[in-house]
Amino acid sequence: MRVNPLTIGPIVGATTTTEVHLWGRGEFEKTQLGCKRCLGIARIKKLEDSAFGTGQFFKLNPNFDMTGVTIFDHLDPETQYFFQIGWFFSEQSYSEIPDNLRINWTQASTGEVTTASADLQAPRQFIFGSCRYLLRLFLGSLFDTRGDKTFQTISKLLGENHAINQFLMLGDQIYADDLNVIGADTRLDEYYKRYRQAFSQPYIRQVMSQIPTYMTLDDHEIEDNWPAQSTPKDYVTKYPAAIHAYLTYQASHSPLFPAHEKRITGIPDRLWYTFSDGCCDYFMTDTRTERHLATQRMMSDEQMEALKCWLKDGSNRVKIIATSVLLFPDAVQGNDDQWSGFPEQRRELFDWIFHHKIKRVVCISGDIHASLSTELVSPDDSDFKIICVVSSPFFWPYPHPTSSAFKLEGTLEKSALATYNMANASEPYRSDNFTLVKVDLEKVEVNVFPRKAEQLKPIRTKVHSFT
Repeated sequence: MRVNPLTIGPIVGATTTTEVHLWGRGEFEKTQLGCKRCLGIARIKKLEDSAFGTGQFFKLNPNFDMTGVTIFDHLDPETQYFFQIGWFFSEQSYSEIPDNLRINWTQASTGEVTTASADLQAPRQFIFGSCRYLLRLFLGSLFDTRGDKTFQTISKLLGENHAINQFLMLGDQIYADDLNVIGADTRLDEYYKRYRQAFSQPYIRQVMSQIPTYMTLDDHEIEDNWPAQSTPKDYVTKYPAAIHAYLTYQASHSPLFPAHEKRITGIPDRLWYTFSDGCCDYFMTDTRTERHLATQRMMSDEQMEALKCWLKDGSNRVKIIATSVLLFPDAVQGNDDQWSGFPEQRRELFDWIFHHKIKRVVCISGDIHASLSTELVSPDDSDFKIICVVSSPFFWPYPHPTSSAFKLEGTLEKSALATYNMANASEPYRSDNFTLVKVDLEKVEVNVFPRKAEQLKPIRTKVHSFT
């Protein structure tokens, strides 16, 4: 039996000290009785070993666009592994495949992954960004490849620096409404097609096959500024289709899904999740689907309480809050779509960090089509500090905002507890880019790279201390 290369993927997903989730897509083949059974298969070995472990079979589900996830466990911490993964048609289910089946792996897709560190104080490096517009050509079904140049640069960087631990994509991985109301996606098959186009370009596939990739959604996975213009009909047509496609392509390989016997199970009732590696704890928020505009709630009370408990858990590690929309700085003209449009919950979060004297808090976000870093401080407590790093866009073929669009100094918020001021802001970078962040228990180093970096050198480096 020959293993076919994946049609999309592989994606290295949730990775711990002992586990890795691998995602891939096979192919449909229609028969008179329906869809032919398509199975996935994968095997893994330590990079320096000559022999692979036993191959694992897993289901590629037609209800999820013929995608699937398999989980390898009992791995060693902070160890490099090499894997092969692919698919084949079968008359049998994955549990019925005989042990003595002869398998030809020569055409299988491949990738590498390094497991997380067991040292809870180990410095970490991660790359993040957001907003990759896939420009539709001639108002048709073809898309240009300029956005993939960003991932070509990231791939080159990975080739020179194997110590990059995560890749975080913070929203607008697709633009389902790229022509606004003209041809916007509304059906599941349309969202699926959009993801196939976005995730099948060569360099993004290469990056996601080499480094643990974590994603969260923003508005363009559904429609621009969702749910500001939503209708009751949208909630029973467009929204379920968009979220099903998001679960299929972005969330299924995350820690969000529970695992059982090396497979993911169930359907999650929320879209936010956490994970840890080395000195970093991550909270991947959902700042899009839980919004309640009438009461100005950016997220549900359940998510806010989970975020506050996570911040106060006493780990003493770096607390990285990933949010698809900007926590701060604010837009000069105001923006109701960002955290500034939900002031009560933002003050609640600031006051929680201030009151409980929580240290080493970093917020990362995208959305604004510019990159910068800044700090929030308070004259009421010299030890209070939140560092904010913004990276956007991976690719945007239209004008980017100027630095005058943002409030980079002065008072941001006042509450009954404290005054919160902007400080130590960098000049916004106004072109396509991604950001490499280096973190230890003392500081955060922010390195901004342009979409096409000839020398693989950051165009800006800024260091923010936690003290």
